[in-house]
Amino acid sequence: MQAFSTVVRRVRVIDGTGAETDDTCCDVAVHDGRIAGISRAGDNRWRGAEEFDGAGQALAPGFIDVHTHDDLHVIRAPEMLPKLSQGVTTVIVGNCGISAAPVSLSGAPPDPMTLLGPADAFAYPSFAAYVDAIASAQPAVNVAALVGHTALRQNHMDRLDRAATAAEIDAMRRQLREALEHGALGLSTGLAYGNAIAATTEEVMELAEPLAAAGALYTTHLRTEFEGILGAMDEACRIGRHARVPVVISHLKCAGAGNWGRAGEVLHALEAAQQCQAIGCDAYPYIASSSTLDLGQVTHEFDIDITASVPHPEMAGRTLKEIAREWDLSLLDAARRLQPANAVYHNMSDADVARILAHPATSIGSDGLPHDAHPHPRLWGAFPRVLGYYSRERGLFSLATAVRKMTGQSAERFGLAERGLVREGYWADLVLFDPATVRDTATFADPRQHAAGISAVWVNGVLSYHQGRAQPHRAGRYLPRHASTPPRTAAA
Repeated sequence: MQAFSTVVRRVRVIDGTGAETDDTCCDVAVHDGRIAGISRAGDNRWRGAEEFDGAGQALAPGFIDVHTHDDLHVIRAPEMLPKLSQGVTTVIVGNCGISAAPVSLSGAPPDPMTLLGPADAFAYPSFAAYVDAIASAQPAVNVAALVGHTALRQNHMDRLDRAATAAEIDAMRRQLREALEHGALGLSTGLAYGNAIAATTEEVMELAEPLAAAGALYTTHLRTEFEGILGAMDEACRIGRHARVPVVISHLKCAGAGNWGRAGEVLHALEAAQQCQAIGCDAYPYIASSSTLDLGQVTHEFDIDITASVPHPEMAGRTLKEIAREWDLSLLDAARRLQPANAVYHNMSDADVARILAHPATSIGSDGLPHDAHPHPRLWGAFPRVLGYYSRERGLFSLATAVRKMTGQSAERFGLAERGLVREGYWADLVLFDPATVRDTATFADPRQHAAGISAVWVNGVLSYHQGRAQPHRAGRYLPRHASTPPRTAAA
């Protein structure tokens, strides 16, 4: 008789490879934080200190949220319930050019670093200090991190409305190297934002040069997701080729009413680029984006919801149109009065979102903003929405493909060793869910809602979420880049 810490019995294993499976039930044993064995159900040679009857539900690798802004949330709210409750066991932070480290502020954080939290939360002048803080906080989920270009710029430049000098780029590059030495996954940019848009392509190319030697990658919130998106994609590809590293396009979308219907054109450009370099993308399963309130995006063409406002916090959760009508102002003047603020933009077409989600190059990321007073529902619902709405209800892809987009493909892309698959010897990041009932319940009106159909979540072999409740033991850890296996982003 073999003894294990945990045995999960009678489950249908969806292993994260994308391979279709039959309805055969298995038992899965966990010991010392790792998957110790997988066998046909009913093997009475196994006993667990804890045993769970999966009752024919699906057991998959824990979901990997490849695009988050949880940088400070994993430390300030380490229970991480918005992610744990939807089956996420690993978050990748530091996206869109903004990261919690390395950061040394002399005043308020520049836009869009305000999305991460207030000035007093930025307490990590070195990447090593941030890694230590994660270890001290021991969040409920694993954390892997990118380094933000805008964060580096604000550390070393007197103003951000210009290109960096050679000396400033060299100083930024030194901090990037220090982060890479401590396992950072790579460099991210947010070139669409006001405090990064003045950066030239050449600035980013030079900054990205240390990435290849570290086996790291380059991720980017494109310079524009609107009319000029193809040129912005070409710029991202050029940076990747210069640095000799894989590229990940963040939250790929066709934004703005004038851009609707272009997903085929955009994906054709992505496929053409894949012929000569490693490039992939992530997306979230909603037709609305969320960020800071940008006056340049204020329009009557689609609804805009206010999710946070410093001078008028009482307006969070209301539409800009409602607020403008109440104040008897134009949309633009109302937006000015609300700033600094954050907003949801209902700026995508359903057909474009579905086409991008279905593409083999696309992994899933929530892009949720935990600091918002009234967040976009993707913070709590992105992963079950893919499983329930897009896979089960709409049939956009199979369950096995949906799981791969959230697990095995993501781990491979970002160089997360021994994660993302249900395989003997791999870390036991696992989610038990009911394929027939799993769904998102978070809405734009009521965004803080647990997913339905998520039965249990294990992080590094520790039961962390069960029957709708977080469990007392948090077992997340910092995950460094696995340097011996450089990340890949080609569609597979």
